[in-house]
Amino acid sequence: MKIGFIGAGKMAQALARGLINSGRITADNIIASSPKRDEFLLEQCKSMGLNTTHENAEVVQKSDVIFLAVKPVHVSKVASEIAPALSKEHLVVSIALGITIRNIESLLPTKSRVVRVMPNTPSVVRAGASAFAMGSACRDGDAETVERLLSTVGFAVEVPEIHIDPVTGLSGSGPSYMFAVIEGLADGGVKVGLPRDLALKLAAYTLLGAAKMVLETGVHPAQLKDDVQSPAGSSVYGMHKLESGGLKGILMDAVEAATNRSRATGDKALPRERDFRNTEM
Repeated sequence: MKIGFIGAGKMAQALARGLINSGRITADNIIASSPKRDEFLLEQCKSMGLNTTHENAEVVQKSDVIFLAVKPVHVSKVASEIAPALSKEHLVVSIALGITIRNIESLLPTKSRVVRVMPNTPSVVRAGASAFAMGSACRDGDAETVERLLSTVGFAVEVPEIHIDPVTGLSGSGPSYMFAVIEGLADGGVKVGLPRDLALKLAAYTLLGAAKMVLETGVHPAQLKDDVQSPAGSSVYGMHKLESGGLKGILMDAVEAATNRSRATGDKALPRERDFRNTEM
């Protein structure tokens, strides 16, 4: 299978590197494109062994699966460039923030096979969390193809498209929240006397271990939290501080804010979809 990336930024590179590291796709079967002003991105792709080009249509011609890895405002322009080269044999996978399947389909030839995906950056270390939704023209087996590709870089699940924006707010943006948590824990460790490098490792492994316990035990995180807190112990004192600061509420607000931003970004980038929804309502 030949994979193409239109757009060669951080997410495209994370997915490409993850696919290569999985052993399922070789670097010479991946091509990436980027404008000439972003030549440095293509240099980074070349360092991974990827084929590169400045022509988006060339990516289509040399790929079976095409990832649209561009900013939302560029989707219309890119779609117009690749539409003449696109056939029903191509599978188009969009990771553009907020852009709906319906809008992408309206920009491409009739019956184009379109998938909308929200991956996240831990894909680069094959620990990603991706959700995808299938377009109306997708064939039997397309969902399995997308799941196979995404599962090489972590967890992948099919969802209704209405869930993609909330997925963006949770797992798409979530790594940034957790990096802040790791940084905060490490800073706390330094404050009480730990060396910085040790504090960072302990903080990161703590989150890794907690996540594995949730996934592998099937026990609700609230119960796992209670199991750590012995009467009058250190953990419950620390938890009191977190609850006083509204930790869970702040995280909920963050997910909601990122979800709303994803929706607003799609509406702003492609106003036709917003107008359509208002008319339909």
